[in-house]
Amino acid sequence: MSTPLKDLFDLTGRVAVVTGGSTGLGLQMADALAELGAKVVVCARKAERLVAAEAQLRRWGGEVLSVACDVSQPEPVAQLHAQVMDRFGGCDILVNNAGRAWVAPVEEMPLERWQQVFDLNITAPFMLAQAFGREMIRQRRGSIINIASIAGLVGRNPDAYNSIAYGASKGALVNFTRDLAIKWARHEIRVNAVCPGFFVTDINRKVYESRPEKIDREIPLGHPGGDADIKGVAVWLASDASRFVTGAVIPVDGGTTAW
Repeated sequence: MSTPLKDLFDLTGRVAVVTGGSTGLGLQMADALAELGAKVVVCARKAERLVAAEAQLRRWGGEVLSVACDVSQPEPVAQLHAQVMDRFGGCDILVNNAGRAWVAPVEEMPLERWQQVFDLNITAPFMLAQAFGREMIRQRRGSIINIASIAGLVGRNPDAYNSIAYGASKGALVNFTRDLAIKWARHEIRVNAVCPGFFVTDINRKVYESRPEKIDREIPLGHPGGDADIKGVAVWLASDASRFVTGAVIPVDGGTTAW
């Protein structure tokens, strides 16, 4: 007899770590994982935002741990790993969501800003996957979800969004996902990427407000993603409902990459 569909999506008892989980897409995904029963760890640089995020996640009645840290640096990643292991003893789901951008014409992009974008958007997912992947290898299960971007799949119109470092780093994250999926399949660890299109979040709100018509014209559905539009794919990839899916790169973009 096959497993009931509701049981495939059930995350009860699983431990999920969500970076950049205090606001925006990170909080949206953390909230979805908590609703389905996961024990959720959210981390972000700003402690004050984590207070509100933790309160929101606790309404589902599960365990929540919030950790203030900068995951672009090795020592905070090690400390985060230690806190998760001390509290929960393992990790089943890792959502590499923390990211940043620097908007500037290519010819004016400061090298320092380029490096900062790469440190958070690709080096941090590598360090986190390495740290928590060791635990997943030991337990022979795990799901790693890398939040890339459609900017990592195609070139972008600079009139809508002009950040060469963001697109290049997200492209690196896409192929990191594919290669890691192959390398860790033998350990029953699944590695997939979600490529959001334009969602209005704290990181890009000013950009959107400065040119909404131009950005909306880039989206076949005619509007940015909303406050529940990434929940479903995150839960699916975290759960047994996608247990035969690895190395996938999934746009959630209102049709933008289908033009």
